[in-house]
Amino acid sequence: MRYREALAEGTAALEKAGIETARLDAWYLLEHVCHITRQYFYLNDTDELKEEEQQEYELAIGKRAERVPLQYIIGEQEFMGLTFKVNPSVLIPRQDTEILVEEILKICKPDARVLDLCTGSGCIIISMVRNLPNIEAYGGDISRQAINAAKENAKLNQTAVIFERSNLYEAFSGKFDVIVSNPPYIPSAEIPNLMPEVRDFEPHQALDGLEDGLYFYRKIIAGSVEYLNEDGILCLEIGCEQASAVTEMMKHFGFKDITVVQDLAGLDRVVRGHL
Repeated sequence: MRYREALAEGTAALEKAGIETARLDAWYLLEHVCHITRQYFYLNDTDELKEEEQQEYELAIGKRAERVPLQYIIGEQEFMGLTFKVNPSVLIPRQDTEILVEEILKICKPDARVLDLCTGSGCIIISMVRNLPNIEAYGGDISRQAINAAKENAKLNQTAVIFERSNLYEAFSGKFDVIVSNPPYIPSAEIPNLMPEVRDFEPHQALDGLEDGLYFYRKIIAGSVEYLNEDGILCLEIGCEQASAVTEMMKHFGFKDITVVQDLAGLDRVVRGHL
């Protein structure tokens, strides 16, 4: 099978499966399997795939047609200009979460002690260290598999982060200058209505914010008072229509100068404040 035939057949299979980004996904999978660039493809589109490449490509297309996320098939995702390894034990890093990192980078001291709760792949804290290499960085997650993935990503991106398996603050001691988190925030009742790629393949432990989606915000905000230094910063990613509730929780625990930041779509995405 030639490259152009593989792309055409892969695209057709994904279109039949209802994948909206069929051609783009087929291309990414072909690029991944055959280790070719788009420029090489256009100059050599009549070249033949090796037999093992064709088999791997067809298998990858089959997985994507079953709604397995592209990033899990390829095994990586770009975030803040860095590459992160991902697997079904961690949430796939989203572009929206870059807003959270960008907000913290604006106000974080270069030598701050920083804790990232619900760290998952480690994309938030690792991206911070790459931009502020002198911070003292920690990340925690209740999932052992997520911690293993985060450690692998820290090594991949040549960053020094201490990752601990932890139920929120449980494994950590001392005070921090910054606490940041993208916790599970989807109400349990909404999980069945998510896109199949998210609902059926991403870890529910990283998605489910329990009954009203606010469970982890209550725990993180309440605990932060004990773990933040004077004037310490708390910065949280939020879901739709959660800004008001999270803001009120932070006010209740004495946070000041609380700011709600919107994402590129104009939706409330981040709440931050300081003690």
